[in-house]
Amino acid sequence: MKKSNIKPLLFTLLTFIDVSPGASNVFNVVSFGANPDGVTDSTAAFLKAWQAACGSASSATMMAPTGTFVVKAITFGGPCKSELKFQVAGTVVAPADYREFRNSGYWILFKKVSKFSLVGGTFDARANGFWACRKSGQNCPPGVRSISFSSANDVIISGVKSMNSQITHMTLNGCSNVAVRNVKLVAPKNSPNTDGLDVQLSTGVTFTGSTVQTGDDCVAIGPGTRNFLISKLACGPGHGVSIGSLAKELNEDGVENVTLSSSVFTGTQNGVRIKSWARPSTGFVKNVFFQDLIMKNVQNPIIIDQNYCPSHKGCPTEHSGVKISQVTYKNIQGTSATKQAMKLVCSKSNPCTDITLQDIKLTYKKGTPATSYCFNALGTSLGVSQPTSCLNQ
Repeated sequence: MKKSNIKPLLFTLLTFIDVSPGASNVFNVVSFGANPDGVTDSTAAFLKAWQAACGSASSATMMAPTGTFVVKAITFGGPCKSELKFQVAGTVVAPADYREFRNSGYWILFKKVSKFSLVGGTFDARANGFWACRKSGQNCPPGVRSISFSSANDVIISGVKSMNSQITHMTLNGCSNVAVRNVKLVAPKNSPNTDGLDVQLSTGVTFTGSTVQTGDDCVAIGPGTRNFLISKLACGPGHGVSIGSLAKELNEDGVENVTLSSSVFTGTQNGVRIKSWARPSTGFVKNVFFQDLIMKNVQNPIIIDQNYCPSHKGCPTEHSGVKISQVTYKNIQGTSATKQAMKLVCSKSNPCTDITLQDIKLTYKKGTPATSYCFNALGTSLGVSQPTSCLNQ
């Protein structure tokens, strides 16, 4: 199948007016009663500082200085009156007892903010107790996301470190024009279902120059994600970068215009993955570019799975309605930890179309050839093809 060259979309990073402390009102959380001793509950003080900064008529900075601040579940709500910067120099930690979150679903939530930046700091969710509960099979709370943005616009997140998240380090839901750069999202390899960055129902997101080491997806791209650029990502350990899982619902928004480039995967379960349940769905995936990637001992470097069912129990037996098309894999090199380096399993009734493989160089152990497997995948192979392309032309 002949395919025209489609160039990845270019995204423009956000630029804001200077909101450094010297150029704006500064609201220090300590002045509102926060205690950086790592023991005292500073939640109320953080909220008071936020309310004052958010209500400022001119650009403002909310400052958390050096030290360790204990903060429980908190919502920083907008919209604010002007541009706002939250500068963290120290460490923010969750309560030592994970049960204090109850069923909140979030730890730190930014809601309906715009022209906002979160800069610096370490956020430690201290999830060891929660993980132990999950692994023991006890009746545990559902867990919380560490840093969440909901219905937020024109946001910069820079230089942040998130540690030991219960279920997800960072979430963007219903957001637009968000730049996430130079962040570190870190949890142990065996932390259960601990995602790095989750994005859904959002447009114009960039994720650059960052490191994700966690127990689940480094990046999870959900329904309704459009115009998403990922570059210079160091992923591993973890489960790689995934579009999906999709087809959770019948009426579901699609995913389109996603580019992942200039990134390295080390020891991950997957490299680049698209996954959907075998159910009817209005969802789709199109115009996706995976390019200039290095795989280091990755179990499934290139994978499409339209029969996704991680528990292997009670799996749906229908055909996936998610339509996958216009997906390009270009200049992907390195080593596969399994002999089958490429697996493209598409819907039984809805083939993947317009798939392009260009200059793929993946080998198995000690340079031995890897293999590929395709089911209902249509497209074109260009340039070097290692393993041999299995696409139907």
